[in-house]
Amino acid sequence: MKKVVIVGSSRNDGDTANLTKQLIEKSKWDLVNLNDYEFSYFDYKHENRNDDYLNLMKEILEKYETLIFVTPIYWYSMSGIMKVFFDRFTDLLTIEKELGRKLRGRKMAVISCSIGENLGENFWLPFSETAKYLGMEYIGNSHTITGENNEMKITEFIKQIEK
Repeated sequence: MKKVVIVGSSRNDGDTANLTKQLIEKSKWDLVNLNDYEFSYFDYKHENRNDDYLNLMKEILEKYETLIFVTPIYWYSMSGIMKVFFDRFTDLLTIEKELGRKLRGRKMAVISCSIGENLGENFWLPFSETAKYLGMEYIGNSHTITGENNEMKITEFIKQIEK
């Protein structure tokens, strides 16, 4: 089963980029950087249907069975670009239902990073509940701390995904 790491961070050269680099080097999974695409916030009128989002989702769903999201922690939540990406799942339930149905049975996991261990269990809720709502299997999560040796956490996360 092919896996893809989908990273959403404001910077391509920060702590999340370092985490992503380590994850890719150890796992050899493919990478999608949301900063490489132009897509906008969810729009009830779907006036943004011609941005990169729908084509990106078509590409992801054609190639991958497991989606691994990587995000920094911004104000106790996922990054802004990741939130916009998740909000756009609504397009897959309204104007692209056929594409949205392809999420059923796929797997989802999340790895995050921040400067401390202050998330609480509710941080993972938007991910796990979105997976459940879309008929995906939520297979786990991990949190890494900037400035620490996270090699063991990354290795364990990879093992969890590869089960």
